[in-house]
Amino acid sequence: MPAIRGALTPDRPLDSLTWLRVGGPADWLFQPADQADLADFLRGLDPGIAVFPMGVGSNLIVRDGGIRGVVIRLGRGFNGIDIEGDVVTAGAAALDAHVARKAADAGLDLTFLRTIPGSIGGAVRMNAGCYGAYVADHLIDAQAVTRDGQLLTLSPEDLRFAYRHAELAEGAVLIRARFRADAAAPATLHARMEDQLARRDATQPTKERSAGSTFRNPAGFSSTGRADDTHELKAWKLIEDAGLRGHRLGGAQMSEKHPNFLLNADRATAAELEALGELVRERVQASSGHLLQWEVIRIGDPA
Repeated sequence: MPAIRGALTPDRPLDSLTWLRVGGPADWLFQPADQADLADFLRGLDPGIAVFPMGVGSNLIVRDGGIRGVVIRLGRGFNGIDIEGDVVTAGAAALDAHVARKAADAGLDLTFLRTIPGSIGGAVRMNAGCYGAYVADHLIDAQAVTRDGQLLTLSPEDLRFAYRHAELAEGAVLIRARFRADAAAPATLHARMEDQLARRDATQPTKERSAGSTFRNPAGFSSTGRADDTHELKAWKLIEDAGLRGHRLGGAQMSEKHPNFLLNADRATAAELEALGELVRERVQASSGHLLQWEVIRIGDPA
């Protein structure tokens, strides 16, 4: 391994780093001290060793056998939030909710980020969105360190945003993003976020171990939160129509409260969680003709 100034841990179990609390060990977990440390590490790393950037594990199933290669997890050196005019610059490790709140304090509207679990790097990578707004609607540009240690500035066109998707070179690590936001009264923005949180808590199992929405909506868009929102091609509706609300397999369960949330209800393994997800996909396809696509990222080797 190259010399580093951050932390490099061999055989690091990953279950404690994911919201679902599952996952075997990574060969190596690297937590860089800063951008230069990250770039030097990637530049010096054997090109044959795989690299997987990991956020806060909010949208992730790590399989029980773990990950071969290096998992890179950004921390304090990458979580700054700066505001100048109508531009919010956030490190990739900054939590989405923190960015939304700090922007609101400054009278800038990034309220759609408030209820999205995870960090800014993952939000950019997945073009995260809700209530009719997406990262693609606000992103000015993002910076990433490539697998050979180079710094790239990526425009929205470079990232080729789509529903729950952005294109990024293999092994590249997002380190920061810039957003442009509309101005509004801070009190109005904070009140809107409180309303969004209340609606989320009323409809989603926020107190359970989940990874957020499990499958993408075949409709191709997130819930808008408006009265005219349509549910015919929402993943939760297709799962419910297939009779799978609350369905269990071992310690894994589809939520009773929101059937598109996969839960670790009772010491589930990653294999049980993934198997339940695949069962849901099969039965939904049989009942509706729609093959659900995973929104949760699954990575690693089986046990």
